[in-house]
Amino acid sequence: MAEPPAPVVVRDIDGHPITPDTVLAAYRHRCFPMAESRGGPIAWYRPQTRAIITWDRFTVPRSLAKVLRNRAPYRLTIDRCFPDVIAACAERDSTWISRDVEALYVELHRQGHAHSVEAWLPSGELAGGLYGLAIGACFCGESMFHRAPDASKACVVRLAEHLRERGFAMIDCQQQTPHMQRFGAYEVADRAYARLLAACARDLPWT
Repeated sequence: MAEPPAPVVVRDIDGHPITPDTVLAAYRHRCFPMAESRGGPIAWYRPQTRAIITWDRFTVPRSLAKVLRNRAPYRLTIDRCFPDVIAACAERDSTWISRDVEALYVELHRQGHAHSVEAWLPSGELAGGLYGLAIGACFCGESMFHRAPDASKACVVRLAEHLRERGFAMIDCQQQTPHMQRFGAYEVADRAYARLLAACARDLPWT
C-alpha cells in the first residue's frame, strides 16, 4: 500500500512555516505569496489596488474572438496537467514562482483548491496554460504562459466560461497588465476588494 505524500511545509522570508492551509488563509485576508527568484524565499504581499475581472466588464478582444471562431486552433482542457503548467509558468529569466511556491501550489491542486487550464496543439504538445486558486466564489489567477500565438488568451476565455457556468463572481488578476486589461480587468482599492471578497465567501463546486 502506497504511503500518503508527506505534508508540504516551507518557510517564508522571516522563517515562519507555510503550509497549504496558510496560503488559503492568507488569500482570504487579501495576501498572496511571492518570491524574488526561483530559489528565493517567499514573502507576503497585499497591494493597495487590485486588478479584477467581473462579468459586467468581461470582454473577449475582437481579434481573439475571430481567431477562436474561425480556426479554433487549440484543444482546451481543465486540470489535465497542473504540475506541467506551473512549471512552464516558472520557466523565465526572472520569476516569482520559486520552487517552494511551486511545491505549495502543486499540493493545493492535489487538495482540490488550485486549478489549471491548458491549451493543446493538434500534435498533442502543450501550447499554453494558466493556473490559480479558487477562494470561495473568487478565482485568484496566478500566472500564465504560452508557446504558441493566443494560447494563453484562449485559456482565459475558457476559464471565464467555466467560472460563470458555476456561479463564480470574479477573477482576481492581482496586478493590472495590458494583457488582462484587454479582457476588461479594472483596478479597485483594497477596501473595495475586501468587500467583494467577503461577498465571495461561499464555496462553490469546481466540477
